[in-house]
Amino acid sequence: MMAVILPRTVRRAAEAALSLHSVPPRAACHFARSLGGVSSACSMEFVSWQNGGGILHRAASVDPTAVVEAGAVVHSGAVLGKEVVVGSGAVVGPSVSIGQSTRVGYNVVLSNCSVGEFCIIHNGSSIGQDGFGFFVDEAGQVKKKPQLERDNGRKSYQD
Repeated sequence: MMAVILPRTVRRAAEAALSLHSVPPRAACHFARSLGGVSSACSMEFVSWQNGGGILHRAASVDPTAVVEAGAVVHSGAVLGKEVVVGSGAVVGPSVSIGQSTRVGYNVVLSNCSVGEFCIIHNGSSIGQDGFGFFVDEAGQVKKKPQLERDNGRKSYQD
């Protein structure tokens, strides 16, 4: 293994990022930028979470027993209950709530939704987004495929 000589400021930021404690946002962003990372997610509003290494917005409400794995992002107004696990690469959007003991898999995107207790959201799922893709209608126009909802056993299209 080769040793890398880093400038003092980068070395301190790297040591802070690798510690088990919460990383000060400015040091974490400096470290990410020095490694060529994207700095758009780095702002004074996001902090590193001590359980798992993910980042969360200061305005998120996260139970201390929740795990937000490295690479996961929890946005403002989100609520994570007891013993929730958010997998690497997952994005919990603004104002999303997740009930206790729910497992959110890797690379999941949650927006505009509430997830109950004791649920499993499988890897790569996308919940709360608009529609189910596109189709070409009889006139040859490209249209959004509407979501289908059930009402007392009848199928009806949702606007």
